Amino acid sequence: MRRSVLLLLLCASAFAQLPTLEKFDPSLIDKSKDACVDFYQYTCSKWVAAHPIPSDMPSTSVALPLYLYNQTILKNAMEKAAADKQAKGSERQIGDFWKSCMDESGRNANGKAWLQPHLAAIAGLKSRSDLARVVAYLHLNFPESWVSDDNSAKSPLFGFGPQQDLEDSSKMVAGIDQGGMALPSIDYYLGTTDQFKDTRAKYLKHVQKMLELAGDSAGTAAAAAKTVMEMETAFAKASMDNVTRRDPVKVYNKRTLQQIKAATPDFNWDDYLKRMGAPAVPFYIVSTPGFLDAMEQQIKTRPVEDWRAYLRWWMVRRAASYLGNDFDQANFDFFGTALSGTPQMLPLWRRCVGSADQWLGEALGQAYVNIAFPPESKQRANQLVGQIRQALSEEIRQLDWMGDQTKKQALVKQDSTLQKIGYPDKWRDYSSVKVTPGNLLANLNSAVAFEVQRQIDKIGKPVDRQEWGMTPPTINAYEDPQMNTINFPAGIMQLPFFGGKQDDAANFGAIGMVIGHEAIHGFDDQGRKFDEKGNLRDWWTSEDAKRYDEKDKCIVDQYSQEIPEYGVKQKGELTAGEDTADNGGIHLALLALENIYKAQGKSLDTPESDGLTARQRFFLSFAFSWCEDIRPEAARNQVITNPHSLPRFRVNRPLSNMPEFQKAFACRQDAPMVHVPACRVW
Repeated sequence: MRRSVLLLLLCASAFAQLPTLEKFDPSLIDKSKDACVDFYQYTCSKWVAAHPIPSDMPSTSVALPLYLYNQTILKNAMEKAAADKQAKGSERQIGDFWKSCMDESGRNANGKAWLQPHLAAIAGLKSRSDLARVVAYLHLNFPESWVSDDNSAKSPLFGFGPQQDLEDSSKMVAGIDQGGMALPSIDYYLGTTDQFKDTRAKYLKHVQKMLELAGDSAGTAAAAAKTVMEMETAFAKASMDNVTRRDPVKVYNKRTLQQIKAATPDFNWDDYLKRMGAPAVPFYIVSTPGFLDAMEQQIKTRPVEDWRAYLRWWMVRRAASYLGNDFDQANFDFFGTALSGTPQMLPLWRRCVGSADQWLGEALGQAYVNIAFPPESKQRANQLVGQIRQALSEEIRQLDWMGDQTKKQALVKQDSTLQKIGYPDKWRDYSSVKVTPGNLLANLNSAVAFEVQRQIDKIGKPVDRQEWGMTPPTINAYEDPQMNTINFPAGIMQLPFFGGKQDDAANFGAIGMVIGHEAIHGFDDQGRKFDEKGNLRDWWTSEDAKRYDEKDKCIVDQYSQEIPEYGVKQKGELTAGEDTADNGGIHLALLALENIYKAQGKSLDTPESDGLTARQRFFLSFAFSWCEDIRPEAARNQVITNPHSLPRFRVNRPLSNMPEFQKAFACRQDAPMVHVPACRVW
């Protein structure tokens, strides 16, 4: 194994040089700032001043070099595979995909011609009875079009796919979700501020431009854009907002096919399900029953030409990134520049790396792991996760607000949690995906068909708890409440979060907090509603549940603040789960670090060679891992749609609730970094 890693590294050295990764450096502390007034500025202001936002990014952060590092590894792997005439299997696939994606002239020459038969399929919509056929066609043939999503609503009309049964997590069932909206959330359709109105005006112009590129006359495209806005607004009015959708009880609505047909008699569900290849099931989970009513109303009252316009837009929208420079640039002008403030697109090679990671992610992930995540890194990561989880068990046992009965069940759940590190034990088999070096659009069609079939095949089958929801190079982590797993891809187990040569204080402040954050998610306002098997079950006593809600409200109120520079207010109810995990995660990481120092007979509060104590370095490393500069448009969009708080709040607010931080930096009780009352659940 060591030899193969060395060979890969030697081969990669002939290609693009890997960027240098960031790590915490005490010289970055801005001592002109007061740690007890704004610790984020104290830690991050010098770094931010030295790192302007790249023109092709909505933000920059200390994780950006890691993002570029990971992308460069993937680029080198694909270039190597593309140059190897003897490459076979998945290596041949990623090499051929790379060639086809980087063929910009071929995409420009063929994109519009490729579009025509798909436009013709939509033009063939002659009556309401045809609608199911065309919707299934779009769900089967276009990247991401069949996937439902909480905020970005990637599916035309509705989302359909497998999901775990909330009452029996061992089984996969079929779900029908709200969809049909291209803007990031329903706020963009229904909001009354000038900013929302301006975005809607830009969106109308964008839809018109895209349809003109697809061949519509200016007049036809303008009328179609108006229709699209009317229909999507109707869907928005019938949709659950992203706060309500956080409650698993409210999105768990079991319906038989007969009940669904009764709600939408003008949509041919039998035809749709047959074309999707979906097996017969006893019931479906309908996330938003009221959405079906709005869908039926639109089908019943809209003329067929309106539906053709709406579906034509959705087809062009989903394919835009692959149809050539004109479509790609127009798509970016709205979704990249208007919504996120980013002046220019990523270079083609980075977009191609992203596409390959999306559609052939585990094939590409093997190459990444061989270079960036050796066995000793996985071993150390497993050890870190174990130390944090031990701290969580200790925390549960000593909680003064939770009774013994609930504690017992919490510990059962904690002990049952599966931790997954780095990459899957079994790699996905892409052998049925046909990839050729000269036709990106055909390659995407094959990859989409494979993924749609893979998802549909899950319906009615047992759950695979070993499956990953992220690819190995991903710089992120997640907790899955129904799988009862915590998952840490190899991509995040790198600097600035984790480094083999970093001391424990730095590692626990950065990756330790991330690990603690994910562990706490199993017990946040959503996760606590699931038991050790991942079933939706109330295992709390009524008294403990009431005390939890009181503590949760403290955090919601603390985070529900106006952000005047962006003209928006943070919705504490939206970010409650992530905020609870941030507060609990940093506490668990510190507790685990204290355990290590105690076992070694050392003190966290003894100044070391750099003049800092280990406790101070822990907090500084934590804050440094969140240093970021973000464009106003992107920040505003994040506050409206994202369940995560902005980085400066992810640093300052948890620390303002921690006496350990305030003691480490000698903060007065009336300092801004001392929140009264201190909010804490875990």
